[in-house]
Amino acid sequence: MVEYLLQNSWQVWAVVAVLCLILELSSGDFFIICFSIGAVAAVIGAAVGLSIYWQVGLFVLFSLLAIFTVRPFALRWLHKNEPNRATNADALLGRTGRVTEAISVDNNGYVQIDGDLWKAVSDINIPVGTTVRVIGRESTIITVETL
Repeated sequence: MVEYLLQNSWQVWAVVAVLCLILELSSGDFFIICFSIGAVAAVIGAAVGLSIYWQVGLFVLFSLLAIFTVRPFALRWLHKNEPNRATNADALLGRTGRVTEAISVDNNGYVQIDGDLWKAVSDINIPVGTTVRVIGRESTIITVETL
């Protein structure tokens, strides 16, 4: 089995490259794709007949090069117009949604934003169907105002 893998190491490196690409789709931070680049370099090394030690060396070398060159460039290019990009719940501030359960001064209601329901509070009573804007949040409870 080991002999087969050593003779066909390009297949192993190709599988590693594809798996890294699949894992990158779930993370999206351009880190795992660097290992995919290294695996592609190892595939090329295996195709030209280099030993397993050279293949591992190519994998390490090109992975590190990609981490320090390709990843910063890709992150800068993708986020060039967003200097202070809001993430997670902070991205809700300023968004609009529709009230699905009435909000009163005494009781929480619910607001739907992009298909997600959020528990909401307000200083005024807001009936169902009203379009509101998120003006604050405290944990998972958002504060809204009418438009």
